[in-house]
Amino acid sequence: QLVLVESGGGLVQPGGSQRLSCRLTGGSLDFYDIGWFRQVSGKEREGVSAIHAATGRTFYSESVKGRFTISKDNRKNTVYIEMNNLKPDDPALYSCAAVPASIKLYSDPGEYEIWGQGTQVTVSS
Repeated sequence: QLVLVESGGGLVQPGGSQRLSCRLTGGSLDFYDIGWFRQVSGKEREGVSAIHAATGRTFYSESVKGRFTISKDNRKNTVYIEMNNLKPDDPALYSCAAVPASIKLYSDPGEYEIWGQGTQVTVSS
């Protein structure tokens, strides 16, 4: 059974940095594209970033481009997102999700099949 577990959320000051981890069990990152998404209560889930299984090709939303970096360690079956210069618009429940690798790297949450439970990120001084 494919399971995703996020970790690394918490409280960070504005302008600070935080790294989230997404560990995959029951499968291999060699065969799954992974996306990071965030959601604030009352708003739609937003695709933040994604990484392709085979090529390592990445996607970033305009709201995080230049501040967030996605990466993965296939040996640890873990995907990371490094978030820098965190802003008041960034607090949310951050979740990772998996979809079998394909030619297209999806940013639409509706395309992803397996979801983690999420980790809360709070930005406050």
